[in-house]
Amino acid sequence: MHRRTFITALGAAATAPAALLAADGPYEVSMSEAEWREMLTDLEYKVMRQMGTERAFSSRLNDIERPGQYHCKGCDQALYPSRTKFESGTGWPSFWAPFAEAVQTKPDRSLFTTRTEVHCDRCGSHLGHIFDDGPEPTGKRHCLNGVSLVFYPQGGGNPISG
Repeated sequence: MHRRTFITALGAAATAPAALLAADGPYEVSMSEAEWREMLTDLEYKVMRQMGTERAFSSRLNDIERPGQYHCKGCDQALYPSRTKFESGTGWPSFWAPFAEAVQTKPDRSLFTTRTEVHCDRCGSHLGHIFDDGPEPTGKRHCLNGVSLVFYPQGGGNPISG
């Protein structure tokens, strides 16, 4: 492949419509691109609908250590219990396991490698990626974008968006 062809293809992939980048559906919660854009900030839309990534150490959820649940910002489905959260040192909220049947995965072949992309199984919103360097008992690290999540403290209190 010629360099110019490669650069053109890379540019086309970066500007592809969100419908081509978001996880395949159909999903229980489904909205038009305009509805998603109205509901989400620009960064949330880029991450959740276009498989972007927030800057490391930018999420308020990264440092939360109290009991509660992490929900999908797109549809409010409970995704991860706080008991599975751990400090990975990566700068993103990390978990060793989700709630049963709360997420789905698919291969992500961007960035010249294959990773495992994780998304909400109810609305298809991109959450992050799963790696094989997490703690026991699963050995997995669900490395998530905080902007895709909302934390609900156990026993009540105000939810915290990432």
